Amino acid sequence: GISTTHAIFVSALSLYFVFWSDLFSDPHLTGLMVFRSSQLSTFGLGVSLGYFFSDLAMTLWQYPALGGIEYVRIFSTRNALWHTLYLFVYLVTVVIHHLLSGTAVAYSMFTGEAQLYTYMVLISEVTTPEIHLRWYLDTAGMKRSTAYLINGVVIFIGWLIARVLLFGYMFYHVYLHYDQVIKMHAFGFVLVFGVPSALGILNLMWFGKIIKGLAKTLAKRRSRTKELDSEN
Repeated sequence: GISTTHAIFVSALSLYFVFWSDLFSDPHLTGLMVFRSSQLSTFGLGVSLGYFFSDLAMTLWQYPALGGIEYVRIFSTRNALWHTLYLFVYLVTVVIHHLLSGTAVAYSMFTGEAQLYTYMVLISEVTTPEIHLRWYLDTAGMKRSTAYLINGVVIFIGWLIARVLLFGYMFYHVYLHYDQVIKMHAFGFVLVFGVPSALGILNLMWFGKIIKGLAKTLAKRRSRTKELDSEN
């Protein structure tokens, strides 16, 4: 869907600007790194901004039928009360995530400030297609399949790298270039520290659930293997 298309596009563009492009790394280019931008980098942020706010609008309008229900189904329960609570908690996290992301992306797009750090955070979208695939496997009744297990491992590794370790690297990069970051507008300065910190906390919360979900899947798989061995 649109979410997967956006995730593939923006994560690929983010990887390009962060690790391959000379736009933010070439010391011979004019201007400080935190103030550099290009037509392509600004266009990419515009696409992402449109997605975040349109997805947020659809999530609120169609709740709870649309807007990331695949995240909830991974860890949800059959108990109606707890399931409803999971849905509400997820809605709150989506609103916080999209508002923070949208605000940071909009500021970076319109001012041209801190686009490198914005793209560092947007690399985290690389985990979205795997989450969507997990929902499809769940819906298709393939929770016991090898594909479901592999998908869980990929989500764990991808989340650890893109949504945990990379955020730590971003703050380290900010520390190394603090002499430039301090020259940004006060609002932009706050966004550079505030938005990744808040999103990092959300990522750690979901990462804990991912670990529990993967451990549960592995435990069930080992249990079924032992049952088959005992039958043989």
